[in-house]
Amino acid sequence: MYKIIRPYLFRLDPEQAHALTLHSLRIVGNFAPARWVISQLFKAPSKPVEAFGLTFKNPVGLAAGYDKDGVAIRGLSALGFGHIEIGTVTPRPQAGNPSPRIFRLLEDEAVINRMGFPSKGSEFMQLKLNPSLRSGWFENVYGIQPRNKKRKITSIHKGGAILGINLGKNKETPNEEAVLDYLELLQNFAAYADYLTINVSSPNTVGLRELQGRAALESLLTHLHQQRVIEEKKFEKRIPILVKLAPDLSTSELDDSIDAILRTKMDGIIVTNTTLSREGVRSNLRGESGGLSGSPLAARSEAVLHQTLKRVNGEVPVVSVGGIMNPEDAKRRLDMGAALVQVYTGLIYRGPGLVKQILK
Repeated sequence: MYKIIRPYLFRLDPEQAHALTLHSLRIVGNFAPARWVISQLFKAPSKPVEAFGLTFKNPVGLAAGYDKDGVAIRGLSALGFGHIEIGTVTPRPQAGNPSPRIFRLLEDEAVINRMGFPSKGSEFMQLKLNPSLRSGWFENVYGIQPRNKKRKITSIHKGGAILGINLGKNKETPNEEAVLDYLELLQNFAAYADYLTINVSSPNTVGLRELQGRAALESLLTHLHQQRVIEEKKFEKRIPILVKLAPDLSTSELDDSIDAILRTKMDGIIVTNTTLSREGVRSNLRGESGGLSGSPLAARSEAVLHQTLKRVNGEVPVVSVGGIMNPEDAKRRLDMGAALVQVYTGLIYRGPGLVKQILK
């Protein structure tokens, strides 16, 4: 079916096509009969995986960036994912970079994006994850959080996929104050997430990748670990924290980042984010700025996975993402030792049946 739909989607501007598919998934997720039909169409065999103290129904997840504001979790869960990572969410709303900011490189089966963390902000996502924070028609329409209302922790993804939330600092926040943004987000989403991901590797926020340096990263993660201990006591639950790294780090830089992650007692590593490299890219659009994902990223992502697995030596699980376009790509990463895999660009080119195909 996707082979029929894809040509029409690809006639649209990439960001418009994405908005259309996300809106459709949102509708499906909010309508139980439609959600059941979709879940049956894309039902995949159960292949449970234990990682970060959590049980995933299968090792295939949706990478961050697809559902930035957490509006279509139910619909996405119906596609068979073992986990869904929403975000990147920032503390305060921000528009991201100007359009056009997404480009399809058809001959390369790739995408370049320079989104820049467009986000409706922390409060919006909290209201999506916990509608009980709203009361009355006015608050439902305008999304205003009532004052002095005791937070009731609910789970709109109960019985579905594991929920991860990807956290990022606001563009205007200087790196010296980035820890304040991440601490705020940790406090805001500790109650709702099954795990949290610290995003310090997007290439589309100026200076963000500097936080991957040994000293900066260790300082940031030390503060987050200290706050995580407080939140775990408050909510009486484990709060696994993962860190997402870039594919463009040198061997020594990657080792330094991994060492900082291990020393600060983080629970896992996600490799990799998008790349600034254009190696092997043929499209005339290769000159567009932004992060590259898709097939050209595969070799580099696998190389970083290999180095990361060797460095962690089994101390923490590693999640592989980047250039996973078909079942063979996913199975190769799992055979290499990745605990979980995530897809995004593969969905654009292969369609929602990719999860089921991987798990056959």
